Amino acid sequence: MPLFSLRPFSCPVMCTPTNGSHTLHASFIKRAADLADKSAGFTAPHPNFGCVIAVNSGTRVVGEGYLHAQGTKPAELQAVEAAGDYCKGATAYVNMEPGDCHGDSTAVSSFIKGGITRVVVGIRHPLQHLRGSAIRTLRREGLQVDVLGEDLQSKTIEEALKPCLLVNAPLLYRAACRVPYSVLKYAMTLDGKIAASSGHASWISSRQSRSQVLALRGRSDAIIVGGNTVRKDNPRLTARHGGGHMPLRLVMSQSLDLPEVANLWDVAEVPTIVATQRGARKSFQKLLASKGVEVVEFDILNPRDVTDYLYDRGYLSLFWECGGSLAASAISSSVIHKVYAFVAPKIIGGKNAPSPVGELGMVEMTQALELSDVCYEQIGPDMLISGFLQPVPDLTPSVPSMDETSAIDPSISPYDPSVIFFYKAWDPYGAFSNFSHHPIHVPDDNGDYITWSSVEHYYQAHKFMGMNDSEIGKYIEDIVHAKSPEEAARKGRKLQRQRPDLLRPDWENVKVDIMYKALKYKFSIYPHLNSILLSTSGSVLVEASPHDLFWGGGREGEGMNYLGRLLMQLRSEFLGEVPSSGNSTVQAERENKDLEELN
Repeated sequence: MPLFSLRPFSCPVMCTPTNGSHTLHASFIKRAADLADKSAGFTAPHPNFGCVIAVNSGTRVVGEGYLHAQGTKPAELQAVEAAGDYCKGATAYVNMEPGDCHGDSTAVSSFIKGGITRVVVGIRHPLQHLRGSAIRTLRREGLQVDVLGEDLQSKTIEEALKPCLLVNAPLLYRAACRVPYSVLKYAMTLDGKIAASSGHASWISSRQSRSQVLALRGRSDAIIVGGNTVRKDNPRLTARHGGGHMPLRLVMSQSLDLPEVANLWDVAEVPTIVATQRGARKSFQKLLASKGVEVVEFDILNPRDVTDYLYDRGYLSLFWECGGSLAASAISSSVIHKVYAFVAPKIIGGKNAPSPVGELGMVEMTQALELSDVCYEQIGPDMLISGFLQPVPDLTPSVPSMDETSAIDPSISPYDPSVIFFYKAWDPYGAFSNFSHHPIHVPDDNGDYITWSSVEHYYQAHKFMGMNDSEIGKYIEDIVHAKSPEEAARKGRKLQRQRPDLLRPDWENVKVDIMYKALKYKFSIYPHLNSILLSTSGSVLVEASPHDLFWGGGREGEGMNYLGRLLMQLRSEFLGEVPSSGNSTVQAERENKDLEELN
């Protein structure tokens, strides 16, 4: 469900001020947030970015853009390209400070090259290693930069700041609280029941409300339910909203008392994780594994440890659709940040009919938890009540960046000099990831160079190269034209699951060499990436994925860390410490004994 009403855009748009320049600034910043919200659920792990460019003292919009998905063209560049020559002397409005990193200054340089003279920023970037960097660069280049709440202050500006916080709430929670943003959703009758005494619950809410729920799911990285929901409802938990993003499904079950046949065990379209207590029903765990379901054991299964685990996996946003017992446990663990309650105009009664939230241990009304920023919206015959249990962190106060701190005290180092971890785009060394948006140019068998949008595009497509099938070309083209590395990975993995017969038979033997070849082209094409890699000399590189035990280091260092190994090998090759060789697998095996000691 959109956080804001999304207004259609046709260039140019005329906007008439009502009470001064702050009103204009506020309206354009809100518009930038509206645009940013269009890609919610698709951009992770990147923030949601929107950009509006206005001329004629801010009365005419000449360009707009938003980040469509991870690794796609920046919103700022889209807006500059749409505005063309109108950029000269214009003002750009962005809901968040541009997130240029890893030497890729596309967003910032597009403003400078386009002739923008002023930039109005909703909020500073929440990630510490990016915070303030783009603002400083723009100011050094002579552009006027105004940040809401700092350089511009008024009641109107304060109202415009709110949608900037909301549209990137998941990243703000992650940056400030080191937890994924968690939303609890439930539907209940007017008398507070989520099912009849018999357990029957279909359907409490209206068709319109259910459609809204599907949209909410599509904005999340993972959907969480309890074992009781699987046993009683046998849900599919798909977004079914027509887009490419399908959130992961996660089932929390302490005893693994779950049916052998369930819709969630079908992982052809979207993966499923089952979180359980260590040692529970090992035979059933093997059954789930045979179906492609990932099982994760915890010493003590509770919502806090599960959300910490998903935080480690890089997830930003979690959507809880569980029963009353698990909902109460999640609320008591302080992992729920927002609540969506769909109230249907129905009364079912029943002393034993379940309610949406179980026992919280409260005995007086003064102990009741109150929601803030409460919204009321009629959805068909139902009423949707939403609000925050924990307010969105406001990072407006300027905190010195690591660069600024190191300049004050050179003894402070932001990184461990012996081990450097990288995983997601928000990491300081996120450019090392095969998902970073750096197109590579690789020769084919005829010596003609082909451009691939990312290393991941190249890697996924080569899973099926050379296979004799009438449709293989179509499948590979589909991967090649994926809008982002994440989408290429989804397409490649899905095809591998659904059509294992199309996977090239030598894949396990060649996949490391294929990844190495793509990485070598990437770090050869981009001098700034090469410099970053060489700057890590003497450090062990670890791809910090907690669940990929082949390319990553694993949660407790049990992974093989092949991506880190290949990068270290590539670094040694660039430094002239080892000869270039086509057999990267052999070289990777003997690379850096420090890694084995680390594990």
